Amino acid sequence: MSLSGKKKKLDRSAQDNVYFESYSDVTIHEEMIADKVRTNAYRLGILKNYKAIKGKVVLDVGAGTCVLSIFCVHAGAKKVYAVEASAIAEQAKEIVKLNKMEDKITIIKGTLETAELPENVDVIVSEWMGYALLHESMLNSVLFARDKWLKPGGLMLPSVAALYIAPINEPVAEDRLNFWSTVKDQYGVDMTCMYDFARKCIMMTSEIAVNSVTMEDVLSHPAKFAELDLHTVTTEQLESVKGSFNCECFGSSSVNALCIWFSVTFPGDDKPLVLCTSPFNQETHWKQSILYLDEAFEVAQDTKVAGEITMSPSVKNPRHVCVHLDYSIGEHTNKSKTFSMGDGFPDSE
Repeated sequence: MSLSGKKKKLDRSAQDNVYFESYSDVTIHEEMIADKVRTNAYRLGILKNYKAIKGKVVLDVGAGTCVLSIFCVHAGAKKVYAVEASAIAEQAKEIVKLNKMEDKITIIKGTLETAELPENVDVIVSEWMGYALLHESMLNSVLFARDKWLKPGGLMLPSVAALYIAPINEPVAEDRLNFWSTVKDQYGVDMTCMYDFARKCIMMTSEIAVNSVTMEDVLSHPAKFAELDLHTVTTEQLESVKGSFNCECFGSSSVNALCIWFSVTFPGDDKPLVLCTSPFNQETHWKQSILYLDEAFEVAQDTKVAGEITMSPSVKNPRHVCVHLDYSIGEHTNKSKTFSMGDGFPDSE
């Protein structure tokens, strides 16, 4: 192996260690379980599929505190293999013991890619979604598990994921820019010259922001630009998830950003259950992912906002997602911008 190849391998190992260590703290698990929309959706999505789970073997990928494994036992699972790479696996053992499910749930400490199961499974359950759906790149492990351990005709929970985009007027950015025009009235010091610098820092950033967007901020109906069938999608396809969008604005406003969110679907005999992170739904800990445009554009009723979007893993850290956007807003055409999401700082190539 070349020195450069060895260094890249070591870098990826270090990146994975940082990722798994982040799940060793109580805070992230508190945030996820306290997210009632998320946790109840998984509980109901699992219970709705009790016919496929009862008496069957389940694999929980990235089990965390094992709450999903326990839901599967509630749905009648004969056996659950809970694979968890972070140190929270030790606390999960205590939770399983406290709930008297040691005979039903076996916790396997380690990465999914290195784990060994004594048998194939009938169902795979996982809460793998990151910001903008694909950040953290955990879906790759879920697909590895599917290809290695899931029996033919087995069930994936959730089974489908979709990505949406819409133009927005993000008021926080506007308020921060306008702040500099208020300083003179407050303190007698004119700082209006800070506006351009602030716009460069706030709006011209290439980093994907994660924040809550209200329904009033959304300027059109959303456009679905990608859908992933968890039974068939491949890791190769995840290298470039792309799609087009075409939106028409509701009325007069200013577009200063585009907003991404996602949904996942649990199948059901009567009606599928959808967990959606839209601004039109109850807020989740995923919130929404915001792509700030370098400049704001005035729009009116039926102004078209269209383009193409591509999501792919970062070259610097494959667990981080990058977004490339080609777009037009009304008469303003052929605009492009590339965004990235990292650990608090941009890492765009």
